Amino acid sequence: MRKIVAGLFISLDGVIEDPNEWTGPWFNPEIGQAVGAMIAEQDAMLLGRVTYADFAAYWPRQTGGMADTMNGTTKYVVSGTLESADWQNTTLIPAANAAAEIAALKRQPGKNIGMTGSATLASWLLREGLLDELHLLVFPVVLGSGKRLFAESSGSPEPAMPAEPAASRDELSLKLINSAAFETGVVELTYAKA
Repeated sequence: MRKIVAGLFISLDGVIEDPNEWTGPWFNPEIGQAVGAMIAEQDAMLLGRVTYADFAAYWPRQTGGMADTMNGTTKYVVSGTLESADWQNTTLIPAANAAAEIAALKRQPGKNIGMTGSATLASWLLREGLLDELHLLVFPVVLGSGKRLFAESSGSPEPAMPAEPAASRDELSLKLINSAAFETGVVELTYAKA
């Protein structure tokens, strides 16, 4: 069975919003290699609506290297509001059927299904038991404000959908399966379901 593997940049205080604005001083080739290793182990990407919109606005206009990888990779976008997903090699997964369709994707042959960004979707997948690994690249900075990875759950893969009952917000235990420290002070923590 394929694994869903999410990779996120996160501050010490849990902020994941706009990492391009605050990761620069600590991002080096060593961290680039760690990100590249994750990408090399995947043959598909799973994205939330917001990350998809950001990526689809940028990557199709780029060529070479990472752009060719991003544009050529099979992509799945989970949304309750999008009516189409026009970026090449993209399939739309309606949020209402997301759990069943993502479980079916995991049963298909292939490499990992990778996630970059899409924190709302990653958090929801963890609670649904569908996310297999969570790679956090923790940057040594406290931002004070911004969207956090584990903000109060809406109970759905997309914020605009109605919330589930409070019982779905129970504690979720993870186990640390790997860690690495980089010379810039960034730490990579890899978690799996406990």
